[in-house]
Amino acid sequence: MSNITFGYVRVSTDDQTTENQKRSIAERYPNVRWYSDDAVSGAIVAAQRPKLSQLLETVQSGDTVVVAAIDRLGRNTVDVLTTVELMKNKGVSVVSLRENFDLSTPVGIAMLTMLAAMAQLERENIKARQLAGLERARAEGKNLGREKTIDDSQVASWRMSNNASIADTANHFSISVASVKRACRSAPPMK
Repeated sequence: MSNITFGYVRVSTDDQTTENQKRSIAERYPNVRWYSDDAVSGAIVAAQRPKLSQLLETVQSGDTVVVAAIDRLGRNTVDVLTTVELMKNKGVSVVSLRENFDLSTPVGIAMLTMLAAMAQLERENIKARQLAGLERARAEGKNLGREKTIDDSQVASWRMSNNASIADTANHFSISVASVKRACRSAPPMK
């Protein structure tokens, strides 16, 4: 029976660092073997994250996996629970520092289920608020997205007067072929 403590840390983007996570884990667990997924979204399932999938293959009965917070294992409730269940079935303890519980106990699993569900609910609420904000902005007549930089009628007019192809027009205005097509469709008809 193994008795190794593993620290798993993850950040979603290149401009983030795992140092704070490592420091908080190392304060309580000084002899840790590290697995770090850098610039890997928590939305990617555990099995597809390079270092987490490697860790899942490495751990053995009696080992402990420590995370700074449960959301480091994933954002999706089902994926987090599946990952924890997989480790539990191998006899591995999972400890989450922020939530302050050991996920190998029945109380820990119950807490994990509730916390993961609440986190997923909050993400869905944030998404709903974002969509409501976008709808409100549209209803108020606000332009969303990039500012239009080409004059559709000018593009269509130049193409017609020069009897130019779509590709030639795109080259002339330094725009994409799709932009030329859109401009020609939306430009008012020539008189």
